Amino acid sequence: MLQVKSFVFGLFQTNTYVVNDEQGNILLIDPACATEYEKQQLLNYVNRQSSNRQLSIVATHGHLDHLWGAAWACKQWNTSVLIPEEDIPMVEKMQLQYNMFDIPLTAEPFPIDSLTSQISNVKCQILSTPGHTPGSISIYFPEDKILFSGDTLFQMGYGRTDLPGGNYYQLIQSLKTLFALPPETKVYAGHGESTTIGEEKARNAYL
Repeated sequence: MLQVKSFVFGLFQTNTYVVNDEQGNILLIDPACATEYEKQQLLNYVNRQSSNRQLSIVATHGHLDHLWGAAWACKQWNTSVLIPEEDIPMVEKMQLQYNMFDIPLTAEPFPIDSLTSQISNVKCQILSTPGHTPGSISIYFPEDKILFSGDTLFQMGYGRTDLPGGNYYQLIQSLKTLFALPPETKVYAGHGESTTIGEEKARNAYL
């Protein structure tokens, strides 16, 4: 059975998730820790897990608020961030996002690997759910009926499409993909509280 620990980090109140599975893997989803205090919170939690666990870092998409702590996390755990291939160009030009939001910081580069249909040793499915960004993905654990939806689906809402690379029609198709999952599937979103597929499908019955 999966163990899920959530943190709310950064200026944009972004959810970071630490997932422990029965095979001894740790999946760090969307490393959004921005301050030293937030980084220490995350580090302390991960360090309390078994030291022989394999840790992977994955981003649900390439927006800066989901990657505030990526450079730090890569150094801390000596690994790279798995990024959906279509979003790698925006991550490689992260400074443009800082400039767009008038954030007076310099984007720190970090190692990137292209995310394929599988994360090494982790029993999950990578669902392509574009619309919020060209490469947005959701991470589904079918045995546990748990979904990490990034900024595609929220409690009582869904991702915005008015940022560069957004596409409303793609997002609607992505929501239909998610609404085909079992209604009891628990949804951990990129922002806000958790919900279920059934609840959100009922709220968006027109889809």
